[in-house]
Amino acid sequence: MRHPKVIIAGIGLAAAAAAGGVTAAAAAGGSSASSSTAGHSATAATVRTASATVAGKTETILVNSGGLPLYFYRPDTAAKSFVTGGVAALWPPLTSAAPTAAGASGKLTVVNDTHGHQVAYNGHLLYTFISDHAGQVTGQGVQNFFVATPGLTPIASSSAPAVMVPAAPAAHGY
Repeated sequence: MRHPKVIIAGIGLAAAAAAGGVTAAAAAGGSSASSSTAGHSATAATVRTASATVAGKTETILVNSGGLPLYFYRPDTAAKSFVTGGVAALWPPLTSAAPTAAGASGKLTVVNDTHGHQVAYNGHLLYTFISDHAGQVTGQGVQNFFVATPGLTPIASSSAPAVMVPAAPAAHGY
């Protein structure tokens, strides 16, 4: 069942596109989302794993430090985000100059793009979804966004400036 916010947001974006407004692919030079959105972080972000129900199945997914599921946008490249304008307002990019990985074995990097220091996992730029809450996945497959998992297949890298981020050491219990 789709959530009313997603349906209303989708209708609003479709209306904006029909009226010649901002679209994800056409607005590469447009303004980015506000830096106060849930996916943005002026400090270090942590990408970690958690269990969640995705399409009726329990899966291990990637989440941010607040427990929000992380998504990738299929049209993005390893060097460029095509998520701008109204789409970026619904799907805030995960940004951090110095992210850390906990429990994820893939390659975590930072790509300097229109969103600032956007975090990427195995070359996939990461986003949150405004309708999600910690432990809740509601954006799977919506607007070409898909839940990021630890086994996410790497995409080809590019010549874009990216910074390799080492994985955080394993935490030991008390």
